[in-house]
Parts: sequence; structure tokens; C-alpha cells
Amino acid sequence: MSEQRPATRIAQNPDKPRRFVFVLLENFTLLSFASAVECLRIANRMAERQAYSWQIVGEGGATVASSSGAAFAMDGDLGDLLRDDVLVVCGGIDVQAATTKKLLGWLRREARKGLMVGGLCTAAYTLAKAGLLDGKKATIHWENQDSFAEEFQEVNLTKSVFVVDGNRLTTAGGTSSIDLMLKLIADDLGEDMANAVADQLIYSSIRTDQDTQRLSVPTRIGVRHPKLSQVIQMMESHIEEPISPSVLARDVGMSTRQLERLFRRYLNRSPKRYYMELRLQKARNLLMQTDMSVINVALACGFASPSHFSKCYRAHYDTTPYRERGSHAARLSI
Repeated sequence: MSEQRPATRIAQNPDKPRRFVFVLLENFTLLSFASAVECLRIANRMAERQAYSWQIVGEGGATVASSSGAAFAMDGDLGDLLRDDVLVVCGGIDVQAATTKKLLGWLRREARKGLMVGGLCTAAYTLAKAGLLDGKKATIHWENQDSFAEEFQEVNLTKSVFVVDGNRLTTAGGTSSIDLMLKLIADDLGEDMANAVADQLIYSSIRTDQDTQRLSVPTRIGVRHPKLSQVIQMMESHIEEPISPSVLARDVGMSTRQLERLFRRYLNRSPKRYYMELRLQKARNLLMQTDMSVINVALACGFASPSHFSKCYRAHYDTTPYRERGSHAARLSI
């Protein structure tokens, strides 16, 4: 496990702006990309000079569509970069399909130059696939965490809003691009400049790499009950090897019957039912986002057999795991 290291700081030459090269993948998330670029634009305005420049590239060098359907004309194809460049890959929906062999080869070649490489939203997948996150800390959008952890066990995955580990940058998506860019701007131009950019964005709560991307359990479920939150956290961290309700109850100092009443009162379901829904949600993520076999998905989510998994899945989602995966692939091919 690697310790978190500060980003490599590039000395700012007033006569030479620091260049960011954004690689837009098909179906990239517009918010993540736009948030990053706006930070750079505002930093230039506040500094009253061109501290930063940027260009947009991608495979083919023509146009690329975001997940919202908005198309962007790119500045060029995947070409040679300079060591002082900051390479930022912007991912989004179905990042696996957008991560091509040509792109991976190019990323590996450019990374060997020692430049800083980042991934916004789901693009941590692309960096990991290229082997650029081996032995490093990283983050990815919470919806992709389960599949990422299964596929890239050599990466120290965190739930942080963003992670800077040496010359590797990753974000969780959405507005976390702002937090990362504000940190880079602070490193380059100082905290006052980063705060000025945040003020222009009306971004009143700047997050650090110590902040997690998902809301706390009480906020998510709309209930502030310490023992209920503790049990749910235990469930979420023990999906592959589920804990029995009796053990969960014992660990928080109550009887099984008391735990049952607690769940019925606040969540209108039994602990067993709630736990099953958590496991099935993870299973659905793995079916949609990985090539894991159905039996391996079942095992990863605490099911002893594919038949039991299929029965539970169908009862909850009204379809089988095999059909779910097939229909998802068909939708992506349209």
C-alpha cells in the first residue's frame, strides 16, 4: 500500500502557461469536464494573465458526445505531449467500452514521460486498465466502486472525493473536479487564488481528499439513530460474507427482536430484507459494469449458489441475472 504523496509541483513561469490536455471519452460526464475547465478559466481571469491553457483531444480528433448528448469538436487526435503537460482523461457512462486498446497504448506511452495523469469521474477505470494506478491510492464514482474493487485489486481504492498520489490524480465525478482543481491551483498560485476561484464559482464548501463522496448513512436513509446506522455500516462492509441478524444485534448491544422492531419502525422492512437488497444492488452493479461470470457475481455478494442468487434476483428485479446482463448489453449497442 502506497502512502499518499503530494502532487509534483511545476514551477509557474508567467510567460508559459501550464497546459492541461483533456481526453474526452465517448459518453463522458459533462459536469466533471466543465467544472475542471471553468476553474482554469476563472484562475486566468483572477490572475490577470494566462496561468493555464488547455486543449481537448480524443481518438479520431473529430467530435465526441457527452452522456447528455452535447457534442464537442476536439482540437486534435491522441498525439505527443510534453512532460510539463497535465493529462486528464474524462470518463462517463460505459467507460469500459470507451477504453480502447489504442487509448491504453497511448496512455502508457505518454505516462512513461513522467507527466501528471488524472482521471475524472469513471476515468479511474481507464487509468487502472492501463496499469497507471498499480500500488497507488485512487477513487472513482461510488456507483462504480464495487466493480472497480473486484477488477483492480492492486489499486488502493478509497471513497474520497478526490485523490492525489504522486503524479496520479483521480476524482469521484460531479463537482469533485472543482475540489481537485482548486487544490492544484492552490499548489501553483497559492491558497488565496484558489479561494478567489471558489468565490467566483459560489462554491462555499471546498472539500479535501479527506472528505468522502457519499452522504453519511443517517443522511442517506433519513434517520438519525446511532445503532441503526452502525448496523447498516456493518452490512455494507460485509457483503461477500453476510453477518446474521443475531450477531448484528449482539454487536450493537440489543436483542434480535429489538433489531427487528428498529428496522420495521424506521425502514419498513426486516434486517434480513434490507441486507438482501444491499447485496442485490451490488450484484446488479457487477453484472452491468464487469465481465464477471454470474457465479462469481453470486459469490462476491454472499450467495452460496447461482440458483439461489437467480431466485432472489428475479424476486427483486423481476428478471434473471442473465437477462439483465443481456438487456444491458443490447441497450448499449443501440
